[in-house]
Amino acid sequence: MRRIASSLLVCLSLAFTGSAFAHHGFNAEFDASKSMRWMGIVTKVEWTNPHARFYIDVKDSNGSVTNWNFEMGSVLQLRRQGWTRDSLKVGDQVTVEGYPAKDGAKMASAKKVTLADGRSVFGGLATEGSPAEYKQQ
Repeated sequence: MRRIASSLLVCLSLAFTGSAFAHHGFNAEFDASKSMRWMGIVTKVEWTNPHARFYIDVKDSNGSVTNWNFEMGSVLQLRRQGWTRDSLKVGDQVTVEGYPAKDGAKMASAKKVTLADGRSVFGGLATEGSPAEYKQQ
């Protein structure tokens, strides 16, 4: 009986350990020393946990287009700041300020997103403003 209980405890420990490592810290994935700016058109918005994401097509100086993936906070965190799933829409032209992935992937942590008309719509911190201040007319 003791052997069964021990085996069950080991299995449960392994099952929960995987999910603990599935989430990452900012510094594990993004380079905070390299603040960058991207301009492009929103192609997709994912309003999901553990992090909301959006994607934009960025055109380089040669005219080649690359799709970038931008990570934000959790849906709950964004909602507390006043965001809704409609704060950013496919087709919006945006400028994104953020921090690129350390591994060179076309992925970054979005700090601030500014629409073509100059209104800021995403900021990583509550102190950077909320979308309620920048609602579309």
